[in-house]
Parts: sequence; C-alpha cells; structure tokens
Amino acid sequence: MRVLVTGASGLLGGAVARAVAAAGHEVTTFQRRPSGVAGVRDVAGSMTDAAAVAAAVDGQEAVVHLAAKVSLAGDPADFEAVNVGGTSSLLDAMRASGVARLVFVSSPSVAHGGASIVGEDAAPASPSGARGDYARTKAAAELLALAAATDELRVVAVRPHLVWGPGDTQLVERIVERARQGRLPLLDHGAALIDSTYVDNAASGIAAALERVDALSGCSYVITNGEPRTVADLMAGICAAGGAPVPRLRVPAGLARVAGSLVERVWAVRPGADEPPMTRFLAEQLSTAHWFDQRRTQHDLRWMPEVSVDEGLRRLAAWYDAGSPAV
Repeated sequence: MRVLVTGASGLLGGAVARAVAAAGHEVTTFQRRPSGVAGVRDVAGSMTDAAAVAAAVDGQEAVVHLAAKVSLAGDPADFEAVNVGGTSSLLDAMRASGVARLVFVSSPSVAHGGASIVGEDAAPASPSGARGDYARTKAAAELLALAAATDELRVVAVRPHLVWGPGDTQLVERIVERARQGRLPLLDHGAALIDSTYVDNAASGIAAALERVDALSGCSYVITNGEPRTVADLMAGICAAGGAPVPRLRVPAGLARVAGSLVERVWAVRPGADEPPMTRFLAEQLSTAHWFDQRRTQHDLRWMPEVSVDEGLRRLAAWYDAGSPAV
C-alpha cells in the first residue's frame, strides 16, 4: 500500500515509518522537519494546516497518525489545535481522497483517571476523566477517529504505553539527566507496578495493526511489553544504562500530588524552559500501578513483542556507551 505516516520525526514515528517500509509498503511521512528515515518520501507541514494535510493525504491508501503535541504543560489551545483539530482535518482529507484505512496512535492516558490499573484491557477513552491537556485532547481525538469508522473508512486505535529506547528524549533522557543532577525522586518506595514498551515493539505492534485494520475497525488496543516492573526497578535500569546514579530521594506520593498541582498553576502563568519537574498526572503515574492484559491485543493483532525489557536495557546501555549516536 501507499501509506502516510504522520509525526515520523519523533522516536516512535520514525521507528513506525521504518517498520511499515520494511513490510513492503511505499511510505510518505508528514511532519514539520525531516524524518531522517531512509527510503521514504518526506513532506513538510503542520497538522494545523488543513491544506498541507490534504495534500499529504492525496494519493495514499492508508494513514498511520502519530503526529501530536506531547507535553506535560503548555497552552491548552495548542493541544486542541494539533491533537483534535489536526485529527479532524486528517479525517476530512481522508474522506475527500477516498483513503480507506487509518491507524490512530493514541495513549493509555486517554482512559486513565488517576486510579490504579491492574491487568485491565483498553477501557473507553474519556476526555472528561483524562488527566491533563495532552490526555484530554488525545481522548477526544481517539473518539473522533473511531466515530469516523464506516465500511468505506476502517479505523483502529492503538495505545502504546510508556515507550522508551535509544534516542528517547521524552522519558529516558529526562530520567538520566535528572538522576545525574540528584533531582529524580521515587514516590513512596517506587513499588508501583507499571508496564512499558520498548520502541521496536511499539513500532512492530502499530505496523501489525495496519495489516489488521480491515478486520478490527472500531477497536482500541493497548500495546506493552507485557512485563510489568516496579517504578524503582525500571528507573534503576534506565539510570544504569545511562551511567547515572540510582535515585535515592524519596517523596511521599500525596505530597508529590499536591506539589504537582501547585507547579501546574505556576507553569500556566510562567512556564519554564523545560517540562515541569512535577505535575499531578506525573505524580499519579509514578505512584499508582498501571499494567495491562495483553491477551486480546496479541491475539487480534497477531503480534508479540520481540525485545524484552532486559534486552532493551542492554541496547540502551550500548547506545550510551557508543556516545549516543543518532538513531
């Protein structure tokens, strides 16, 4: 198929573009800067530019939509414009061009209201219950995408959870840098069990969803490694791979949630240069269990993760040892 991959300049988007191309498809990417993926055709543009989106979609047979505003803080209008408005423009363009397949890449945060998730499947997305502007707008966008599913347009939503790997600036880099600075706390004892997804597994799962979208239209799936670890264990593994000290600082989870709420209010008025050090959503993520039943995902997508957490950590350590080369 001719497949458009949006957001391919990011870690996961680039990996997805490579996986889809490796499956034999003709890949075009759409994002604001070059994807850096060999063998694909890059188209520059923003999801907020409906004309540019329509031009990128024209002539395609399927779309894998990853482009999004991903942050713990920021102007709510920006999240709305990119995540919801961009998805709406994409759907309009697909219908106008007769593109028949969409894999919408979402997030488990769209169905996370702050309580522990213990061995559950993909719950319905809930904009009203989701924490933070990113999760809220991704939830709204997922519902918009799934509502567009018809016999002429097949749609499946895939939610990779806590994706990490070499070159990751969203999770790995922040953990390693803050650990080096002595600013990485464990909430309570870091004993909450959480799932994560090595980037190659997330990419292969999304590529599998593309092959199965006709049969699974209207469904949502969470993708993980299926190997829950405690927060403390996962952080220690990432820190060791990056040559950073294991976090020793411990903060009560309740205090972190209060502090996170205060930081959010300050950031809304005077944002810092980087992500806020703590938010209520982040405090909840670090102090509550969130791991998922993968049986339906693996059965329906006909997919299994190939890279274990331990092997992923070995690859991450090798990447740091090699001087953090470009991915």
